[in-house]
Amino acid sequence: MSKIIAIANQKGGVGKTTTSINLAASLAVLEYKTLLVDADPQANSTSGLGFEPKNIKTSIYECIINNLEPKDVILKSETPNLDIIPAHIDLVGAEIEMINLPNREHMMKETLAKVRDEYDYIIIDCSPSLGLVTINSLTAADSVIVPVQCEYFALEGLGKLLNTIKIIQSRLNQDLEIEGFLLTMYDSRLRLSNQIVEQVKTHFQHMVFNTIIQRNTRLGEAPSFGQTIIMHDASSKGAINYLNLARELIQRNEKAEVAEEENVADVI
Repeated sequence: MSKIIAIANQKGGVGKTTTSINLAASLAVLEYKTLLVDADPQANSTSGLGFEPKNIKTSIYECIINNLEPKDVILKSETPNLDIIPAHIDLVGAEIEMINLPNREHMMKETLAKVRDEYDYIIIDCSPSLGLVTINSLTAADSVIVPVQCEYFALEGLGKLLNTIKIIQSRLNQDLEIEGFLLTMYDSRLRLSNQIVEQVKTHFQHMVFNTIIQRNTRLGEAPSFGQTIIMHDASSKGAINYLNLARELIQRNEKAEVAEEENVADVI
């Protein structure tokens, strides 16, 4: 069964795009057919996989606004099992164009429903805002991963995001779950980093991923080469961290599926 996961946090610079690209690539390397959806007008996921946004003729924008078939927009990346629905700057206008559309919060869901069965995982890279495109992404998703950077003000704005998730759960997508909080940009030498880890784990407990994404030079430079961290340097800390995150995610979902099957068996 396929799963759609949104990577969201309205705070910029927390590692959303880095996580979207490299988690998707790690799932693909582990032989899960994966689709990355770039839902950010900055199109960093698109360029991070080696595609030039200026040369993109059709994107997620055309799927949402013009009902273009997603299969006609999907691009194959250099990583086997990893495809992308790219973005370009036109997505900025989608917010305004969608306002008067009926069913405006469900456009992304309708788009992804057309290709969902062809993938094991669909990862949506959300923009750093809580606008209509991000609301669309959360309405389309089964779960959300929230990256939290191990820096000062880490928890600032999280309340607003959690409130938005609650509203979406009550009005648009009652099945939306928080997959987990992911600690990013961790530097073990800094006392502040360790304090933030403790703070987040105290606040959110079992909802925090065991895997922590460490600060890593290779991870930071990979997008400038249009490569995932696995393509850029498979032996780096960054690559190992994201492969571990992918394994943890797969393990969690397998456990959840087994529990669900047992519940169904009990009911029968």
